[in-house]
Amino acid sequence: MSNKIKHSGVVDGVDGTTVRVRILQSSACSACKVASHCNASETKEKLVEVTTSDASQYHVGDSVRVLADTSVGFRASWYGYLLPLVLMVVALVTVLKVSGSEGMAALSSLGILIPYYICLYLLRGKLKRRLSFSIEK
Repeated sequence: MSNKIKHSGVVDGVDGTTVRVRILQSSACSACKVASHCNASETKEKLVEVTTSDASQYHVGDSVRVLADTSVGFRASWYGYLLPLVLMVVALVTVLKVSGSEGMAALSSLGILIPYYICLYLLRGKLKRRLSFSIEK
């Protein structure tokens, strides 16, 4: 069993120790024969930045593979989806119990996301190191 997430892509640019890779992220059903006739099938183009000490060996247009541990995927899901959901639910229940106002509880649960995403933005350098990718030809 592999504990790596792998995506094939094309080098979009190289800048110092950073390689920008363009990958096509597709849903599981995009390879289906009737995918062009189905709304469930979707493909998105993503740009991933990979920091590597041997960035000079990559050139624009090279076919590469971007790798990440599955733990990186779980960590990204935690910071992007699960933790904000937990914060919203806690804020909703707490404000509802304290004030009894559903409107204020709803606004508070949405408002809690503002400082959360500001903190994520301020800690983006630290998160970038924890959510890192590797690259191979």
